[in-house]
Amino acid sequence: MDRALWYLFVGTRGGGTRADIVKTILNRPRNANQIAEELDINYNTVRYHLDQLEEHSIVEQEQEGYGALFFVSEEFKRYEEEFRQIIEDEL
Repeated sequence: MDRALWYLFVGTRGGGTRADIVKTILNRPRNANQIAEELDINYNTVRYHLDQLEEHSIVEQEQEGYGALFFVSEEFKRYEEEFRQIIEDEL
């Protein structure tokens, strides 16, 4: 997971946006539209980054479809401190 964190948040374009999305979800689970509004970014951009985060087991959906809430995964919670250190040092 440590390598995935570096790749997703530092090693690729969009890492800052993905970090903002994760920080937003850490505060409170939200759906993609709520995230887009809160961060003032395009809904499709949010969906793209959520798909990337979901693919790497960082976030998960409670249900399928529009309005589905996103939560950080249990796996990610074990690495939350590493995530915070990476974004503090690199972003």
